[in-house]
Amino acid sequence: MKYKKLGATNLKVSLICLGTMTWGQQNSESDGFAQMDYALEQGVNFFDTAELYATPPMDHSYGKTEKVIGNWLLQKKNRAKIILGSKIAGPGFKWIRGGGNEYYKKGIESALNESLKRLKTDYIDLYQLHWPERNTNYFGKLDYQHDENEKKWNEFDSVLRILEKFIKQGKIRYIGISNETPYGFSKYLELAKIYNLPRIVSVQNPYNFLNRTYDIGMSEISMRENVGLLAYSPLAFGYLSGKYINDQMPKNSRMGLYADIWGRYRKEKAYEAVDEYYKLSKKKNMSLTHMALAYVNSRPFVTSNIIGATNMEQLKENIKSINVNLDKETIDEINLIHQNNPNPAP
Repeated sequence: MKYKKLGATNLKVSLICLGTMTWGQQNSESDGFAQMDYALEQGVNFFDTAELYATPPMDHSYGKTEKVIGNWLLQKKNRAKIILGSKIAGPGFKWIRGGGNEYYKKGIESALNESLKRLKTDYIDLYQLHWPERNTNYFGKLDYQHDENEKKWNEFDSVLRILEKFIKQGKIRYIGISNETPYGFSKYLELAKIYNLPRIVSVQNPYNFLNRTYDIGMSEISMRENVGLLAYSPLAFGYLSGKYINDQMPKNSRMGLYADIWGRYRKEKAYEAVDEYYKLSKKKNMSLTHMALAYVNSRPFVTSNIIGATNMEQLKENIKSINVNLDKETIDEINLIHQNNPNPAP
């Protein structure tokens, strides 16, 4: 396994991070236990979850993933070996504290304490804001539409002051953001510096062959400010594993089960791009999965690559990508495909 420092902290996180969002919906607790056991054996010390999980988000599955992790930590008694990240949900789901703005003191306090209880731990290493409260372009919305009548949201410095209190209490070690834009990224950094508030150490945004929007603006901030990307959806909901090539729809796959919910990558241009990447992977005698993950692993602004699997075979292949190194010729060919098919599923 390879490791990188989490921002300016002394924490060294594995370049492969274990994503957990299917546990409690597509996967059982025993599946989750097996995945955590195997990942830890392979040197993966970084697990990512959220209060929202399991996914797709539903009221009956809310919080289930954290419970799986908490039960595993209780059984294994190895909390100190794991760098654990979780997230407070943003607005939009009525079963989560009414569905309104979440990043106020009582909202954060409630979310954090409930996560700690489910996770059966007294601290979270990396506590992240899952998505912005304000109206902006995230979750596949590329073009920002300004609304003069936008509802009021909690200001950046206010959120940082609230999080600071829980850091001082020892419930949170470090903080991060997720599904953010260059505006939000830069404002959190600017205001932390001006008011001597806690500094974010990571950004969790999507990054894969079909969505390299992080390259535009965000990557420069990451490099210059030492706040790396925790890349999620590196296989684009499985499209970059090749399993949906030629209109295949494997039984119990995410698209097979939830295609109507997960429409982000179901676009004609995305299908065309996947075909091109698939042909290149065959030419290079490697799996499309390994090529896609190895590319994300190689990006200098990436701190950790969040993989997710619904079975052990997938998990093993994903983790093995850490041993795949792409030569310059392959990266050049990947970039050429990208130039001809830029961000077909942002």
